[in-house]
Amino acid sequence: MAVVLITGCSSGFGKLAALGFARRGDTVFATMRNVAKAGALREAAAAEGLTLEILQLDVTDRASVDRAVAEVIARAGRIDVAVNNAGIGAVAAVEDFDDDEYLRVFDTNVFGAIRVTRAVLPHMRKQRSGRIINVGSLSGVVPSHFRGIYSATKSALGSLTEALFYELHPFGIHASVIEPGFFATEIGANRMETRRQASSDYAPLLAKYEPGGSSAPEGSKRVDPQPVVDAILEAAFEEHPKRHYAVGNDAVALTDLRKRLPDEEFAQLVLRSMPTLDDQA
Repeated sequence: MAVVLITGCSSGFGKLAALGFARRGDTVFATMRNVAKAGALREAAAAEGLTLEILQLDVTDRASVDRAVAEVIARAGRIDVAVNNAGIGAVAAVEDFDDDEYLRVFDTNVFGAIRVTRAVLPHMRKQRSGRIINVGSLSGVVPSHFRGIYSATKSALGSLTEALFYELHPFGIHASVIEPGFFATEIGANRMETRRQASSDYAPLLAKYEPGGSSAPEGSKRVDPQPVVDAILEAAFEEHPKRHYAVGNDAVALTDLRKRLPDEEFAQLVLRSMPTLDDQA
């Protein structure tokens, strides 16, 4: 059985992934910035008779990352799988982010994943084995309006995963990125709001964009996130895992469309789905 470290486990994909690994009998270290929010995970694990360990880990704090990884090594002796799931959502016009706001999104979604990866890799190299799994997003493959900063962080995760795949190959370590579409998680409720978005010139457009979500194929359906957990488990244990996992009907359809259509044709498809200032509320 594997020793698994997962970040961002208080809710969403992280919580579900922790339960998924625990069902296999893996040794799971489910981490989160605020362990006071571990109640839902503890209750779900207890309801199924599952065993997992909960640790404090703030991906924006190098000391916290190093301390948590050291504890896993001290207690389990190795790390076979690291799942970089911790993230923060943000929906606002690019112009409406102040410096500290977009830095906060990047610090969590990108630099946090780098900190965790950097901390676990010496142990994986020593083992000559391991899996790094980054939880990206369809938004990182097909960016859309009002998700520019968030999309940029998830695009960065995709690029980092590609680079890690090549760099780590000689050491027997594999890197994958999971790129889900729209699933039923708490990221919407937990996302950051910028100071200026409510009073900005983009506010009327954002207000019309928000209620319906994406009008692209399957995009507005918030479905059971279990396929995302299945993809994480596949990336962790398949002999020859993929580098990119598009998960969900919308992710598969839009990723394919983006590859096949010329830029201008794809842009027109997106523009037709967008609200305009002349639309009736």
